[in-house]
Amino acid sequence: MSERATPRDPANRAEPADEGADAPTDQEPIEVTSGATAVVRALEDAGATAAFGVQGGAIMPVYDALYDSSIKHVMMAHEQGAAHAADAYGVVAGEPGVCLATSGPGATNLVTGIADANMDSDAVLALTGQVPSDMVGSDAFQETDTIGITTPITKHNYFASSPDRIGDQVGEAFALSETGRPGPTVVDLPKDVTGAETAREPGPPRVPETSVPQREADADGVRLAARAVERAEKPVCLFGGGVIKGDACEEARSFAREYGIPVVTTMPGIGTFPEDDDLCLEWAGMHGTGYANMAITHTDLLVAVGTRFDDRLTGGVDTFAPEAEVIHVDIDPAEISKNVHADYPLVGDAGLVLEQLSAELDRSPDAREWREQCRAWQEEYPMTYSAPKDEPLKPQFVVEAFDEATAADTIVTTGVGQHQMWASQFWQYTEPRTWVSSHGLGTMGYGLPAAIGARLAADQQGEEDRDVVCFDGDGSFLMTQQGLSVAVREEMDITVAVLNNEYIGMVRQWQDAFFDGRRMAADYNWIPEFDKLAEAFGARGWRVDSYDEVAETVDAALDYDGPSVVDFHVDPEENVYPMVSSGGANGQFALTEDQL
Repeated sequence: MSERATPRDPANRAEPADEGADAPTDQEPIEVTSGATAVVRALEDAGATAAFGVQGGAIMPVYDALYDSSIKHVMMAHEQGAAHAADAYGVVAGEPGVCLATSGPGATNLVTGIADANMDSDAVLALTGQVPSDMVGSDAFQETDTIGITTPITKHNYFASSPDRIGDQVGEAFALSETGRPGPTVVDLPKDVTGAETAREPGPPRVPETSVPQREADADGVRLAARAVERAEKPVCLFGGGVIKGDACEEARSFAREYGIPVVTTMPGIGTFPEDDDLCLEWAGMHGTGYANMAITHTDLLVAVGTRFDDRLTGGVDTFAPEAEVIHVDIDPAEISKNVHADYPLVGDAGLVLEQLSAELDRSPDAREWREQCRAWQEEYPMTYSAPKDEPLKPQFVVEAFDEATAADTIVTTGVGQHQMWASQFWQYTEPRTWVSSHGLGTMGYGLPAAIGARLAADQQGEEDRDVVCFDGDGSFLMTQQGLSVAVREEMDITVAVLNNEYIGMVRQWQDAFFDGRRMAADYNWIPEFDKLAEAFGARGWRVDSYDEVAETVDAALDYDGPSVVDFHVDPEENVYPMVSSGGANGQFALTEDQL
């Protein structure tokens, strides 16, 4: 995936919001007197303006230092929520999100969010408390091997052993998380080290020279790739999440439009290219559009930018884009030919490489007939659904109602399941960083804490009037609903739409399709009434059962200045289509269950 090669200039960081801060915000950088203050000073110097966490014994010195900092801290109701909120904050703000937790269970509760960020290449810095250094390895109270646990799911992690070096380690971890292919980093902070005295100020946040990525692709490779584009008759641009992370959407859009190449996105790449553009075929993969999957299946040249070709995109690798040569642009050389063979590997920053490729092209490919074929597929396989008034409310109708009632820059967050697919299929995305979801790890419960992180990022960017809508399922929402208490306390304007079908819907759909309808442990008719639960937390709550109630309730929820929850009771038998069977061929998608 693509990203800036160097971290932002801390001098250009945005000023933190005053409203709701834990401590005064108009302050000079914190004075370094201890390991803990060095940690906070390093965050300030790196440009961090927000952090999400949960207090505890081993991390307490750092929290004490935060009291005197301009950094806005949001106390979460659970550490998993802190990690997800930091993740989403980073996605929307375009900078690393920061989360904190104490040792032992605090650190392990962050692990799901760290693993999620790792799978989706999201920049997150996690700071974890640790027992005193001389007690490490003794099975002390609330001790766990945080370094060992997080090594497989981070870009790098650090064990702080000296108060004089701790600030530099935090600064490096922050910078590393956003350099090259983004990802999470962890700094484990023993309590004796954060509590120890030091006057040494951290140096500027920087990464080791060995971690600075290659930004421009090999010139000979670019020339060969350019010739492939020129001779292609059925080219497709495949834009992934790395285009967004690399701030390369402008270059990607210009490239596709200049050369008249149809565009397909990955699910993490939603928003890279406007879905209302004539060239856009929306997203491909297991539940992608039929026309996107047909284009992928029949293309003769795939210009893939910032994608790792995961299995939810490719289906069976042997049947993925079977007729195509592949140009693969990625900042991480480890992704080249890892899953799909690259005929033209171009390692480098997405925007720069696309500019290189464009500069080398002498003419556009002759793709007029191909564009007409793609338009024909759009007419043949439209994204539609049936919504008889005498049947239960369809979830797709709810998604479309919110889309129609909100502006184009609305931020959508989701949990994971059927609701996630409907929110990605039936909302028209035109801008990057407006789609915030869990992709690679598929983490139920991501949606609400992500909305909290997204809301704070928008507010700190001076976009208080921007809507944040969280689509969640009943099972997914139940996992992290305690975050409502945070949203109420912080007076956050968030609208949660629970698409409540009283099932773990995707599990139920798979059981019906592949397990002879044996619905084991998928039934969720025992859950609470979410509208009343919202009111108990101090938010506004509504319940909707019919089409006639949808428009009015959507408007009321969006107009409410604060957190609101609408419990939409939707058709429990509704399924997500199109659908490519796991490991199947993209071009053989099912539109009904009997086609699986």
